[in-house]
Amino acid sequence: MPRPKPKILLEITNKKNYKTEQVLAADAIWAVFYKNRPINLKTGSLIGNQATPKYKKVSFSNEGHAINLAEKLNKMYDSSDFSVYKLTTGEKLGNESQG
Repeated sequence: MPRPKPKILLEITNKKNYKTEQVLAADAIWAVFYKNRPINLKTGSLIGNQATPKYKKVSFSNEGHAINLAEKLNKMYDSSDFSVYKLTTGEKLGNESQG
């Protein structure tokens, strides 16, 4: 079954490089939590000179990606403490906190 076409809310094309940015509607954001608390994921290396850590996504606009990550983390850590939360509302930050 093919994916449904996303609803485009806004679209703009850069006339210099012809790249297009689209703002798409989403039903929710799905986030992976650990023991019912939000998390971040960071990877690094014990060998080599990796100057900066890499942070991985833990929230997605696609439910399946979040479920797959939670299952992977539960398997990796031999746990059942990673779960997925559906976020449809939240606390809006004031204008001074927005870029």
